[in-house]
Amino acid sequence: MNITYRVFLLSFLFFVSLPALTLRSQSLSSSVLSVNKTKDFEITGDGTAVNWNEEKWLPLLKRNEHGDIYLTKMKILYSDSGIYCLYYCQDNKLTSTLKEDYSDLFNEDVVEAFFWTDETVPMYFEYELSPFNYELPILVPNIKGNFLGWRPWHYEGNRKTRHATHVIKNNTDIVAWTAEFFIPYKLLKPMTNIPPVKGTRWRANFYRIDYDNNVSEWSWQPTRTNFHDYERFGTLLFQ
Repeated sequence: MNITYRVFLLSFLFFVSLPALTLRSQSLSSSVLSVNKTKDFEITGDGTAVNWNEEKWLPLLKRNEHGDIYLTKMKILYSDSGIYCLYYCQDNKLTSTLKEDYSDLFNEDVVEAFFWTDETVPMYFEYELSPFNYELPILVPNIKGNFLGWRPWHYEGNRKTRHATHVIKNNTDIVAWTAEFFIPYKLLKPMTNIPPVKGTRWRANFYRIDYDNNVSEWSWQPTRTNFHDYERFGTLLFQ
């Protein structure tokens, strides 16, 4: 093999592999989300607090072929006292008949957030909120895929979440619904690596389920099995 041909071959292989390297780099960077700090603010359910104004929407991607294709996106902030999340869910029909906290909300329309604060411990916090503002906050130990949620004890005072939702209509037609909630760090005890400070990293994932025309699922990071595939969570980098 002469030197001219060898140079050509190496150049060709480099440029052929460049798109794959670029896609890999994009994939890696898309798994890390910067979380900005804010002062504490009131939850309204529609995201009208000025604290959200400078934050970019994070799109949640549809992960299955069933159901309708709805725009789904979320925002996140943190303060000295807790985590704020805001979801926007395009929708034409609300499947939400459960009217009690701690119901199996995942069997109807719902948004979910999972926070794994310490990778050395297989335990994370799961939060679900329905379109009509019913919640499911649980701590989930997950031992090699064997998991079950535990309800908080003494869930009162500054350990309680704050949450609200809002249904958006065009005349009488449903267009979308929004969900906004605040999770205090005091609720997350005894989890570690809390509260976050600049440079802290948590693992996390964000989801939506909708039951129009079969079951549709959205997520920030794709999972292999179910929403509890915590090894595939993305990374939150606190600023």
